[in-house]
Amino acid sequence: MSRTLLVLATGGTIAGTAGSAIRRDYRPGQIGIEQFVSQIADLGIDTPLIGKQIANIGSENIGPEIWATLHEEISSALADPEIAGVIITHGTDTAEETAFALDLTLPTHKPVVLVGAMRAADAVGSDGLRNFANAVRLASDRDAAGRGVLMVMGDRAFAARDVRKAHTESVDAFRGFPRDAIAMVSPSSLEWFGAPWRADEAARFVWPEHWPKVDILFAHAGMSAKDVAHALAAEPAGVVIAGFGTGNMPDPVRSAFVDAAHSGVPVVRASRVDEGLVDREPEDDANGFVAARAIGPAKARILLQLLLASGANDAATIQAAFDRR
Repeated sequence: MSRTLLVLATGGTIAGTAGSAIRRDYRPGQIGIEQFVSQIADLGIDTPLIGKQIANIGSENIGPEIWATLHEEISSALADPEIAGVIITHGTDTAEETAFALDLTLPTHKPVVLVGAMRAADAVGSDGLRNFANAVRLASDRDAAGRGVLMVMGDRAFAARDVRKAHTESVDAFRGFPRDAIAMVSPSSLEWFGAPWRADEAARFVWPEHWPKVDILFAHAGMSAKDVAHALAAEPAGVVIAGFGTGNMPDPVRSAFVDAAHSGVPVVRASRVDEGLVDREPEDDANGFVAARAIGPAKARILLQLLLASGANDAATIQAAFDRR
């Protein structure tokens, strides 16, 4: 197989500039992929790279439309014997959501790696080029296949299902749960912490023609049933509640969600807490609720959308998908 990697660029901080090495503010998505690839070549990295600009924006503006373009481009690359793997440059704000959406809808026989940066390209201590060099090292490795979509930040590689942004500005901004990093990587070395667990797995979901409307409600002190009613008035296909602790919520809110679940609107209990499991409660069966397990609210929304788009709408089927690793 060719060593050539396809690089799909979407913008973000890794392609951002401030016009000063010390300015706090910057503009994401200012550097085009051709300029970026030429900078990588100047580092002495000889892996052949083919660059393609998909977008050049901050990741707060990335959603299903750009996901669909990425999915199409990656699917073509996975079928091309001349392409060994794919790298996606991406802003960090929604990288975990893009990674998870692609992870659930792509086969695993070639590496697909997201990479970003926490500091603009012209900032002092910029981390973008090193992170990208690490992504090249990772995507070039045969053992990167069979692990689903990966993300590289700060010399660590994470699985899409586990990764999340846990700090607003630090270069060490990403964490994984329930697994933390699954590899340590540098431009010259790579150490995996286990064998591939999804070898030659087909895509778990087909790419949806339409993403069903699923809303996330954030539990807060004083939350009332009226807050739930307001959200349900928009007629979502499903709802994720980012609850307290292990997915808890005020009693009036719980009663409103029970009514919603019994009326056919899937309700997933997740947590607003950074880490920890949301296991099933004894009352979940009667309430018709789904427990998000180790999946946070943003990813729970994506998984529920794909399940609904595939025709799954009963709590047992949805719960089985949330239980799956």
